[in-house]
Formats: sequence, structure tokens, C-alpha cells
Amino acid sequence: MGLRRKLERLDVPHGAETPLAVATSRRDGDPLSLVSRALRHNEVLLAYQPVMNAKTAHGVAFYEGFIRVLDPTGRIIPARDFMPKVEDTELGREIDCAALSLGLRALARHPNLRLSINMSARSIGYKKWNRTLTRAFKRYPAIGERLVLEISEASAMSVPEIVADFMDDLRRNGIAFALDDFGGGAISPRYFRQFQFDAIKIDGQFVRKVETDPDNQALVRALIGFAREFDMLTIAESVESEKEAIFLAHAGIDCLQGYLFGAPTVQPPWKQGDNSAG
Repeated sequence: MGLRRKLERLDVPHGAETPLAVATSRRDGDPLSLVSRALRHNEVLLAYQPVMNAKTAHGVAFYEGFIRVLDPTGRIIPARDFMPKVEDTELGREIDCAALSLGLRALARHPNLRLSINMSARSIGYKKWNRTLTRAFKRYPAIGERLVLEISEASAMSVPEIVADFMDDLRRNGIAFALDDFGGGAISPRYFRQFQFDAIKIDGQFVRKVETDPDNQALVRALIGFAREFDMLTIAESVESEKEAIFLAHAGIDCLQGYLFGAPTVQPPWKQGDNSAG
């Protein structure tokens, strides 16, 4: 069965078993072997979610690409189900390589696309990851100008000096960097200044019900103000209601991302009717 014919909806009903749990229980497998198999058979793909401009009638600013793997039955398994189990392993590095490769391929095929891809700080210096990026630069010298790399707050703080040097080096190719899940960890102000991220993504825990939660309102305003002082774009994650979006826009947020504007999909607008795998 071809990869495209195996695609299924990403949503998991509340309270239901995750796709990973179902897949491993049916085949007496484990997350590591399941992900390893998907990588060996190239049964990986990206699901795309729009990031909306909060200040221009909610036009799309860029898309985020989320890695997905397929189990042997073709069931899609989202990253949240397996990344915590593989992030500290060699498979975590291979997943980062696969996500980067798929993202670069999409950027090469669609010259008007701007895309963000997640990576772990643990992949910095990983030879395969760096080769993937270097080859893309040689073939498409300007491709970095449409690529955003997202690094979580926790991951960045695991090796802050290495992350800062890595960012400085890749900025020469036009790559931008976003700090993911901002506010959810304990990043040092000293390192925050050293990193000089281009954008911050405010953790969804502060966005939910922000229109009625005074604590979240204060935190969101403080985070927006903090980012503005460093001339950083601000993005609110996990926006699920119009009321949240309205409050955030009035608070000065730059971009909005969440199910209100669309769930991650393996069939984004530019791929409709396209039978290619990229």
C-alpha cells in the first residue's frame, strides 16, 4: 500500500488510547522499535499547521511542520506519542534528520512556502543532520531565508553555549530561530540575551482561557513585553477560541497558532491534487 493511501485523520478522541499505544499493544512492540521501523521504511511525513498573522486579518504568516510516523497498518502516530520516549536516544536524532529533510524538500518544491521545523539541541553537531542542511544550501542557496528552526526552552537550556554558537553560525544562511514553549521552563535572562531568538512561542498553558484568567492575562502581557524589548516576534500557541484570539491580538501578540485556525494536516493547501511525496 502506498504512503499516501495509508493516511488517516490525526485526531484522537478524548479518553481514547493513543495511536502509539494501540500500535504497540497489537504487535507486542515498543515505541523504539515502532519508530525505528518507520524510519527504515521511510514511512514518515510532516503534518502542517498554519501560524496566523494577528494583525492582518489572520493571514498565514508561515506553517509549522510536525513529524509523524506510520505504524505497519498505516495509522498515523503524532510526535507527542513517541518523542518523549526517543528524544534522548539515537532515534531522536534520526527523527530530527527526517523532519529537516522533509521540510527542506517542501521548501524546495514550493518557493512561496515559509516553514518552521522542530529540532532538539541534542542534534547540534549530529553529522547526518548537518549534512542534510549543507546539501540543501548547496543546491538551493536561498532556502534558509524561508526556514525557521524551533528549539524548546528546556532543550536550549540543556547546552546554552552550544545553542548560541549554533544559531550564530546558521544565521549566515538566513535561517531564523524560534524559542518554543516559552514561559514553561526557567531560561536564564543572561542566556536569553545571548541566544537572541528571532521569535518566541508562548506556551499554551498561558493561552488557554486567557480572556477570563487574570493570572494568564498578566503573564501573557509580561511575556509579550519582554519579547518586545528584545525585538522578537511573539507567537501564541494552542489558541482554540475566538475569545482567546481577540484578547491576544489586543494584548499585542504578533501571531496566533492553534486548532481555531486548523489542526496539523498532511494535506495542506499547496498539496491538494499533488501526488508527490514532499
